[in-house]
Amino acid sequence: MKQTVYTASPESQQIHVWRLEHDGALTLVQVVDAPGQVQPMVISPDKRFLYVGVRPEFRVVAYRIAPDDGALTPVGESALPGSPSFISTDHKGEFVFSSSYNQACVSVTRLEDGLPVGLVDVVEGLDGCHSANISPDNRTLWVPALLQDRICLFTLSDNGKLVAQSPAEVTTPEGAGPRHMVFHPNGQYAYSVNELSSTVNVWELRDPRGNIECVQTLDMMPPDFTGTRWAADIHITPDGRHLYACDRTSSTITIFTISEDGSVLEIQGFQPTETQPRGFNIDHTGKFLLAVGQKSHHLAVYEIAGEQGLLREKGRYAVGQGPMWVVVNAQ
Repeated sequence: MKQTVYTASPESQQIHVWRLEHDGALTLVQVVDAPGQVQPMVISPDKRFLYVGVRPEFRVVAYRIAPDDGALTPVGESALPGSPSFISTDHKGEFVFSSSYNQACVSVTRLEDGLPVGLVDVVEGLDGCHSANISPDNRTLWVPALLQDRICLFTLSDNGKLVAQSPAEVTTPEGAGPRHMVFHPNGQYAYSVNELSSTVNVWELRDPRGNIECVQTLDMMPPDFTGTRWAADIHITPDGRHLYACDRTSSTITIFTISEDGSVLEIQGFQPTETQPRGFNIDHTGKFLLAVGQKSHHLAVYEIAGEQGLLREKGRYAVGQGPMWVVVNAQ
């Protein structure tokens, strides 16, 4: 398996392309000058394209991924209705979803032959909209509205329209601020990180009537932490055994183990990492975690070790200025 790592640095308007070696080392392949402040990124389901959100001219830009070395070539773009805070795709590669914190909306852009060709739908009134997360069955789009302490639920229609479900949302405690999400590989549980309380929620999805229940809430901060809570990102290993979430104020990554059925989290430790870790990700083998520091301007690679999933630093690399996003492609 060949793996390529992409990091987005909006302050220097660059994308760095790295080859991930089998031992966790990184080799720089390419530095791409982006057409603006590049922030969120996502790989297409067929692994052929990288989609990035750009500001201040709000748009999604598509890059073709070279099959030999993962290098990028720009091949298309499409306007977005708001500043992109997060982008993702459906599992079929037919649509790109973009959430906008500042414009309080989520949008759907159609893809044709992998290229973005225009808006299909926009849902407004989602204050602090911070991500868009398609369920494993490609049916439900989960959209956290951070400033409203709710996660809105939409059915994705075949033509890309978003239809509010019934119930139309799940809620978090006041002031929690739901932000990013991941799903367990078994499709029966979801996990969301709350920015303002630095907590993680476990959502059970198994109710045949469509009801969704929060079955656990865990404080992700060390017991002696007294600063301002400011969580950012959350990711799960491909085997569903370990979950990780980061907090920017403390510059830590919290390490969780997950019960066999996905219903229970347990904290195993706290890993100091790059200063202000806005984004991180996990490779496709589940062996390595890669985190960028928005204030340290570096990318750190960690080996995921043992039953507890603790992190051992393997290397550290200078990237562009203000790195915020990491994605990993496998070909």
